[in-house]
Amino acid sequence: MKQERSTHAPSLLHNRFLQTILLSSVLLQIGIWVRNFAILLYVADRTNNDPYAISLISVAEFAPIFVFSFIGGTFADRWRPKRTMIWCDLLSAVSVFAVLLTIHYGSWQFVYLVAFISAILSQFSQPSSMRLFKYHVPEEQLQQGMALFQSLMAIFMVLGPMLGTFVYSTFGLEISIAVMGVVFLLSALVLVRLPEDNMKPQTAAVKGQFRKDFAEGFRYVWQSQVLRMLGLAFILAGLAVGVAQALNLFIVTERLGRSEEFLQYLLMVNGGAMLIGGGVVAVFAKKVPPQLLLAVGMLSGAVCTAIVGYSTSVPVTLAVQFVNGLVFPCIHIGISTMILKWSHASIVGRVNGVLNPMFVGMMVISMSFAGALKDAFSLSTIYGGAGILFLLGALVMVPIMKQRAPEHVLTAQET
Repeated sequence: MKQERSTHAPSLLHNRFLQTILLSSVLLQIGIWVRNFAILLYVADRTNNDPYAISLISVAEFAPIFVFSFIGGTFADRWRPKRTMIWCDLLSAVSVFAVLLTIHYGSWQFVYLVAFISAILSQFSQPSSMRLFKYHVPEEQLQQGMALFQSLMAIFMVLGPMLGTFVYSTFGLEISIAVMGVVFLLSALVLVRLPEDNMKPQTAAVKGQFRKDFAEGFRYVWQSQVLRMLGLAFILAGLAVGVAQALNLFIVTERLGRSEEFLQYLLMVNGGAMLIGGGVVAVFAKKVPPQLLLAVGMLSGAVCTAIVGYSTSVPVTLAVQFVNGLVFPCIHIGISTMILKWSHASIVGRVNGVLNPMFVGMMVISMSFAGALKDAFSLSTIYGGAGILFLLGALVMVPIMKQRAPEHVLTAQET
């Protein structure tokens, strides 16, 4: 049955689910980038670049991931995913307009709530999206689908900062936040077009059932060698990415001897390369195992991160950033595909809820220690250490390189 459906699988871009989810993602990315830069620039202006006030923005964005990712993943496996995503976007829009009123008539500090509430709701919406991905996209097209998403993220890494800065500098804070509310409403309307999933919600109010479901997500990851190794790779990658991102500015000013504004060119080169890389991976995705994709991405990250730390040449650093951006989509696509292929449809949300905080948590921890590390070591040493973490992440994939996804991991349509 499964093989028969795979043989007649329609072209990926003709998949109604993928068309709808990509359009929704475009709208959400517009809202998120406008929000991020509006809040960042507003807080910087209001507090005269107070580092503590600015760092609170990251806390508001990342803290909900630790608390709500496990909970959101568990509920995403119990609720109807289409309905969950629509309600999350609607509630995000309502909360944005409510906070906008409090900012207009009350205190400007409420601006942090915009990021905080949106981050909480995304922990319910994102795993629901993963469940629908497994339900509506044939297994042999999962990796290509993830590559399309990676390309979309790369486009906004290039255009997002310019869009956010333009909207805030032209229209100010309140209009910028209103834009976010409007695009969340539009996204909810677009998601109505999603095909029905026919998944029955698990609404039985059994005492202790939520705790049982919650624990099952951790147990499922621990019992799978592939998912265990993936969790370890998440931790190593998070530590490496966090410290490298936090100290990028010092690479520009100290190693390259350029002004702070030059950082945007490094980011644009990296984002442009990610866009190309995502497209290339989409073409070859069917033929390459996701473990190999992830290992290649990690290995490239190891070499490129170490070179960036040692380079004092602008052309060399830009070229390395381009190569790193070109290969970086392999990490995201490999991870997402492995989660989908090695997780049963009934538990995708919880697996995602267990693994995602590992990366974000380690990233935030290494960002927190980046300043202390810089006081104690040279940039070359720190970036060399980050490169070693990436290398260890690549080596973690070696024991599971030849493993194939288990036959019992069905799509939701077959459950």
